[in-house]
Amino acid sequence: MNPADDLLWRHLQDLPAFRGLLRAVEARFYADLPLTSPVLDLGCGDGHFAAATFGRPLEAGIDPWWKPLLEAQGRSAYRQLSQSEGARLPYPDDCFATVLSNSVLEHIPQVQPVLEEIARVLRPGGWFYFCVPGPAFLSHLSVGRGLDRVGLRSLGELYRRFFNRISRHYHCDGVEVWQGRLEASGLRLIRWWPYFSRRAMVGLEWGHYLGLPAWVCKMLTGRWVVWPSRFNLVCTDRLVRPLYQESLGLALPLVSAADGERDEAAGGCLFFVARKEG
Repeated sequence: MNPADDLLWRHLQDLPAFRGLLRAVEARFYADLPLTSPVLDLGCGDGHFAAATFGRPLEAGIDPWWKPLLEAQGRSAYRQLSQSEGARLPYPDDCFATVLSNSVLEHIPQVQPVLEEIARVLRPGGWFYFCVPGPAFLSHLSVGRGLDRVGLRSLGELYRRFFNRISRHYHCDGVEVWQGRLEASGLRLIRWWPYFSRRAMVGLEWGHYLGLPAWVCKMLTGRWVVWPSRFNLVCTDRLVRPLYQESLGLALPLVSAADGERDEAAGGCLFFVARKEG
């Protein structure tokens, strides 16, 4: 098993299958990106992603919720943890060389002030990495597509709104929208790519429903997976690994911000690399 594949296992042993698949795909991207210290993880949550993805503790993690921060502290994924809203970061100007925000910004209703704060705490020339669901996140949903095909488009739209609500999404915007927001904050989009194929999106969609036992397990034991052994998860691994590899393939080659040929609808999610003007 090569190191890239091992990322999938690291996430599957601690997360529901659909979430582990998505996080493993995202984690693989960081292997090809400069992660210059000091690094801020905005919306760090329980610290699982950083602990499973990076080979060292990041300098700072921030989240508005106290309980996940306690879990993050136990994982030792950060040298410093703070509780704060993204629109009011408790750091001086120009203090981080890298800011990352993995699958976070879509959950924030007013995202522009957060981007402005990220630009403020970034050093000139500093990197900003983030990923969010794109417009295809909703159009790829299988139940919505099925309802559309039989002429029940209004029900299809109702289902998409329902799934967006249970996913706690406020934004499923395209590249141009995010580029405009970045530029308004003093950040320049360097490149972007779509990821998570339509098949993978179907897996994520149905994983929300089939993962109910994992949610119950989390409520009762504090763990998504009680017995994270190879034997116990071999079927899960074989089921999701082709989707993992397929979704990675969507991101290659990486495209520049000026490249208009890459279809953002090719994947349900979008990964962005931006930089503060220096």
